[in-house]
Amino acid sequence: MADATAGELSVPGARLYYETTGSGPILLVIQGGAGGAEGAAGLADELSDRFTVVSYDRRGFVRSPATDAAGPLGAIGQHSDDAHHLLLALTAEPAFVFGSSVGALIGLDLVARHPDQVRLLVAHEPPIPEVLRRDERDAAVAAQKAVEETYEREGLLAAMRAFAAVAGLDMADREPDVEVPRPEARRMADTSYFLTHDAPAVRTYRLNPKALGDARDRIVVAAGSTSGDAWPHHCAQALATLLGVPFIESPGGHNGYVMRPKTFAAWLEGLLQA
Repeated sequence: MADATAGELSVPGARLYYETTGSGPILLVIQGGAGGAEGAAGLADELSDRFTVVSYDRRGFVRSPATDAAGPLGAIGQHSDDAHHLLLALTAEPAFVFGSSVGALIGLDLVARHPDQVRLLVAHEPPIPEVLRRDERDAAVAAQKAVEETYEREGLLAAMRAFAAVAGLDMADREPDVEVPRPEARRMADTSYFLTHDAPAVRTYRLNPKALGDARDRIVVAAGSTSGDAWPHHCAQALATLLGVPFIESPGGHNGYVMRPKTFAAWLEGLLQA
C-alpha cells in the first residue's frame, strides 16, 4: 500500500485535513457522500507512480472541522471554494480533478468558477435532477427528500439503506480483495453530517450552464456500467448531452472507484493520459 502524507490547511471558516500520495501531476479526488480522504486510498495505490493523488475530508467532517459556523454549511459553492484553496496551496499548474456523486457537483462548480485550475474534470454520476425530464426530476427530488426524512424519523442505518437503494449501491459489486467499509464511529459521524447538511445542499444546487459550456473542453462526464437503472446515472447522461461533452461508462457502480479500485484506476488513467 502506498504511503500517504497527511496535512492540514486553514481556509476561510474551516481547517481541511488532506492526504497526498505519490508523485507526478496532481490528481485531486473529491469524495462522494460521507467518504473521507481514505476513500481514495485504493486509487492512490494504483496511480501513485504516475500522479500525486490528493484527497481530503470535506468541510464539516470530523477531521475538517468548521471554525466558523456562520456560513451556509454544506453549500456546494462553499465546498468548491475549499477545493480551490487546496489547489492554490499545492500547485500553480492546472490539476486533474476526479469527483464522484456530490464530489462531482463540487468539481463542476470548481471548473465553472475557476477553469484555469482544472486541466480535466471527470465528473462521475453527479446528482443533478434539474437536467432530467420533468417526471424523472420530480421522482429524483422526492427520493432524495425521502432519504433525509428517513434519517430524521428512523435514524442513520435506515437512512443509509434508503440511500443505497436510491443511488444503486451494491456492496457485492467489488473486487475480491476490497472490504466493505466498517460503520466505525468517525464514519458514522461523517455520514450524519452529510445527511444533515450536504444532502439538502445537493437538492438546492443549480448549475451554471453558461460557465460550464465555456469550460466544456475540460469536462468529461461518466457513470458506472452497473448503475444504469439509478437516477444519478441518468443525470450523467443528460448532463453530457446538455453540455455537449463526452459521456463514458466506468467500471462498477455509483461507488466504483472505492469498490473496484484496480479496474477503475486503469480506466481513469486512460482518460487522463489521453
